[in-house]
Amino acid sequence: MLETDPTVTSKLDLARDLSLRDGIAIVVGTVIGSGIFLAPGSVARQLPSFTAVMLVWVLGGILTLFGALSLAELGAAFPGAGGLYVYLRAAYGRAVAFLYGWGLLTLIHSGSIATLAVAFGLYLSQVVPMSLAAQRATAVLVIVLLTAMNYSGLRTGKRVQNIVTFCKVAGITLLIVLLFSAAKVQHSAPAAAASKSLPLAVGAALVAILWAYEGWHVVSFTAGEFKNPTRDLPKSLLWGALALALIYVLANSAYYAVLSPGQIQQTDQAAATAVTVAYGGPATVLVTTLILISILGATNGMILTGPRVYFAMARDGLFLKAFGRLDERSRVPRLAIVIQGIWASGLTMIGSFQDLFTYVIFTAWIFYGLSVLAVIVLRFKQPLLQRPFLVPAYPLIPVLFVFAALFIAGVTVVNGPLHALYGIALILAGLPVYWIAFRRESPGQSSGLDLE
Repeated sequence: MLETDPTVTSKLDLARDLSLRDGIAIVVGTVIGSGIFLAPGSVARQLPSFTAVMLVWVLGGILTLFGALSLAELGAAFPGAGGLYVYLRAAYGRAVAFLYGWGLLTLIHSGSIATLAVAFGLYLSQVVPMSLAAQRATAVLVIVLLTAMNYSGLRTGKRVQNIVTFCKVAGITLLIVLLFSAAKVQHSAPAAAASKSLPLAVGAALVAILWAYEGWHVVSFTAGEFKNPTRDLPKSLLWGALALALIYVLANSAYYAVLSPGQIQQTDQAAATAVTVAYGGPATVLVTTLILISILGATNGMILTGPRVYFAMARDGLFLKAFGRLDERSRVPRLAIVIQGIWASGLTMIGSFQDLFTYVIFTAWIFYGLSVLAVIVLRFKQPLLQRPFLVPAYPLIPVLFVFAALFIAGVTVVNGPLHALYGIALILAGLPVYWIAFRRESPGQSSGLDLE
């Protein structure tokens, strides 16, 4: 029987071992994966003008910053583990919060881990030729190894995150410097005109860009492990979002300093193509290595953060009791970490890279919009709630983010209706589970469901 020892549950809590530096490393290290190296080609095909491309990358950064500022208010007001799950529960009740946690485990978070791991196998095969089966086996191995590291404790997980984040930021900085040093104007391959209407083209470009920004919110899941969450969680979100926007704009500017818009349109590997044009084929090993390091950091960040949500849900009586159990020595939710790893490994075996991230983007942005809307909802529902940090320009920033989330979700439906349908169907499949297993529980009565 999966069951929590009530004495252990009551005495143990998550270790408060995260600093501001760790929080920024989680934000930056989790977000920067493969997107910044791969997405520019897709964006250029939607918006062939350099000015339009740069404006949309800036827009993605602004949206991320708006979301980060909104979550900073919620995170400072609710400084426990769980992040978006906690904010959704406070604003909309247990059913919506459960569906988010269910969606996180079944698709959104686990799917992101699987997508990143599949991308790792894909890019490793460019260095070491591998069959498709070997690539998928590599993806599973990455998930297993990083899961094992986080299973051993928070300190191991955060050290891996800090080291890999430093390496990837240093590598991207070197890449940007090298490309600007080789800057030249290209005229040989003029850009083709976009075939879609401007709103759909901007929306399609934003979907690709927001995959590159995906993961900025996950640091909120670990709020219960910050030494000073009311101070350092908002700062982690703010400085992390600003750093990401700066890195992404500079990287794209560097690509266009070497390649013409037409050349970028013709490649799905803008960084590698730019380095090849500037320094020759052998230099692309640098980019491939950088991509692999970046993917490892993003995968580790997702594996580290997700189980904290399932832990919080179990403590609230909205998940299996055993998910709320902490190991006495490591003080991490080991079962939640293991189940997440097993499920993410399974997801690597189904769907393509494109399918996986489309499912994730659509379903995730529905909940991002609801979470930011919770800033406004809770201002009315709980006006006396202590808010150590207030989102500036309220309510303009939350409102603009919510409209953007609706726009992104709508564009995803138009561009891939079946993907959107599959994603929402998997989320709604959690409703029967909630009604049968958890609806009658109240937070004070039970710490979760027993399975015998």
